[in-house]
Amino acid sequence: MRALVSNGRPHVLLTAALLLSVALLGACAALGGGDACRGAASELRRLAEQPVLGVAPARASVPANYRGVGVTTGCDDDSGGAPWLHADRLYAFPGRPEDVISFYTGAAASAGWKLEEDSSATLDGVCWTRIEQGRHLVLDVELRPGGFSPEPEVGTGIAYSVSVGSERDGGAEGCGG
Repeated sequence: MRALVSNGRPHVLLTAALLLSVALLGACAALGGGDACRGAASELRRLAEQPVLGVAPARASVPANYRGVGVTTGCDDDSGGAPWLHADRLYAFPGRPEDVISFYTGAAASAGWKLEEDSSATLDGVCWTRIEQGRHLVLDVELRPGGFSPEPEVGTGIAYSVSVGSERDGGAEGCGG
């Protein structure tokens, strides 16, 4: 068998390099480089069932372009540590951000959530934590929710998100992660 030559370099070397790359990628996957979020459906379901995701101040509603969506869940595996599991819900509110924070301060306290010591209500939001069945949970009310596509349509009000999250291993990740 004869190697084809182009620009003075044998294609055999290119083929060998490609095969070596494929072999190394396969070895990485076999050593645990796989998807750490696989099998997280039941954990995500438990987060999505958190009652606090379904409570909102009077006059709060689902953004016009998110009707019928409800709670969404996700598993973020990009930190190099344990993946972050979360359940989120978007709301539109015709009032002030302070009204949203005040409402959730009361709702969170009555449900056993504790305001994170280094967390304070800001223009961005506020955060609480609690332990449930040995898992550290984080409740985050974000007044400037980002990363939602499409952008929430709220008319003259504000958009905010309520999120309950936890590290996949149940670790002690707190507010501000």
